[in-house]
Amino acid sequence: MDLRCVYTDLDGTLLGHGASLFTDHEGNFSMMQARALEACSRAGVEVVIMSGRRRVQVHEDARIIGQTSFIFEAGSAFEIDRDLTMMTGDFELDPGLNVVEQMSGRGVPEMLFDAYPGKLEFHEPWHEGREMSHLFRGEVDTKDANSLLEEAGHSDLRLLDNGAIHRRMDGIETAHCYHLVPRGVSKARAVAAHAKARGYEKEETIAVGDSVEDLEVAPSVGKFFVVANGPERDPGVKSAMADFDNVTVTEGRSGDGFYEAVVATLMS
Repeated sequence: MDLRCVYTDLDGTLLGHGASLFTDHEGNFSMMQARALEACSRAGVEVVIMSGRRRVQVHEDARIIGQTSFIFEAGSAFEIDRDLTMMTGDFELDPGLNVVEQMSGRGVPEMLFDAYPGKLEFHEPWHEGREMSHLFRGEVDTKDANSLLEEAGHSDLRLLDNGAIHRRMDGIETAHCYHLVPRGVSKARAVAAHAKARGYEKEETIAVGDSVEDLEVAPSVGKFFVVANGPERDPGVKSAMADFDNVTVTEGRSGDGFYEAVVATLMS
């Protein structure tokens, strides 16, 4: 089947050093991402950002690359032509509070900070203004953290790993970015729901990412591409790849890898 849609992470994938669309992984000016986006446009292929960023941020990112749909806050919701679809699953929404306010009211962030002193903190300043997910940075075992949440009566929530970041923390060699979300939230579910809404067959879609959480999308698409910097920076990505049979690691890093994934698929 012909390619109809590319789902892509932003930081470390579509975006290069400094979160720029026009830099490569080392920070040199690059047109590779733009050329890949042009190739998609010429072929009539939709490009959908799947990001942990807030709705307003991802909306602007999607607008800049000429797209009208996007997935935000780690799969908590997606938008198609200004039509919003929530993906919070069985989480009981309070009409007077957003999801972040509800989690804060239950004291969940403080419980996690107490459980992992010096290992977990808000990912300042990007944790502010969020509605669907708390954003942290640090170094924790998500399986352990999710067991703790369940034991404390918060089984409707989960902590997910959105990959290694460049921000340094004392005593931590490689900090990761984490999202606290309703348990049913994932980029994978959002991708599958978006594809269904658009009428795409799984074989007509690919995804590109750099983290363990991105890899969860693999079963929802025909092929998943991990950009080379993913497993280079986080050994957990390499380990997680063994769980899927449709994953390829690109030779290029960040935007170069995105370009490689798009062009290789269009030419196949």
